[in-house]
Amino acid sequence: MIAVAAVLGLVGGTAVGYRIQADREPTPLPALNQPGLAYPAKPLPEGQEPEPLSAKEDLQSKAQGDLRKLLVPRPAGAKADGEDGWVSLSTYVSDYTWPNHALQFQLRQGIRRIASRSWRSGEYRTVTVNLIQYRPGEQIGALEFVEDQLSYAEDESGAAGEELKGSGNGRYFVYPVHREAGYLDIYEARAFAQRGDVAIEIFMFDTRKIAEKDVRSLAEKQLERL
Repeated sequence: MIAVAAVLGLVGGTAVGYRIQADREPTPLPALNQPGLAYPAKPLPEGQEPEPLSAKEDLQSKAQGDLRKLLVPRPAGAKADGEDGWVSLSTYVSDYTWPNHALQFQLRQGIRRIASRSWRSGEYRTVTVNLIQYRPGEQIGALEFVEDQLSYAEDESGAAGEELKGSGNGRYFVYPVHREAGYLDIYEARAFAQRGDVAIEIFMFDTRKIAEKDVRSLAEKQLERL
């Protein structure tokens, strides 16, 4: 008999483990290659000040509210599966291969909070979307985290992934099928992107082939909400 229960366990936990280069020293960002910024010697007269950015123009204003409201909604017909809302750091790092290293990495990056949504659709497809927000500081935590995840995903998948349009640095990956005697096939796709101080992670597992458009469109929808 095919070991379906074991497959579900793999999808639900073990296969989600992924590496964080926790022992790596933070890489300083290079100096900006631009001339010095010029400022007016005196403040502008009253009434001539520029208008403040609207909520639509200020891309960071959304993320300062309830991060859970920015999570992409579950598709019609999908059922909640696992976390839906705020996730503690201890719960989040428990899915890593090396939780203690992951914890130290996130603390060094200045992690602030995590919002997550997971669902199940079809027979075995499971999806998890994480929004990970970082505090302002010397390091750009979200950027560092996404670059680290992209580096590992490239090594693991053997490919550079495909660009997520409109993200600047986001990419998605569709992995080769994982086959093991006595088990259902496991297909996996991941996406990572950064928008301001928020990092986006998407994990998708199924026992049937995952189309590129499935993970790409989900990642694009999540980006649009930030």
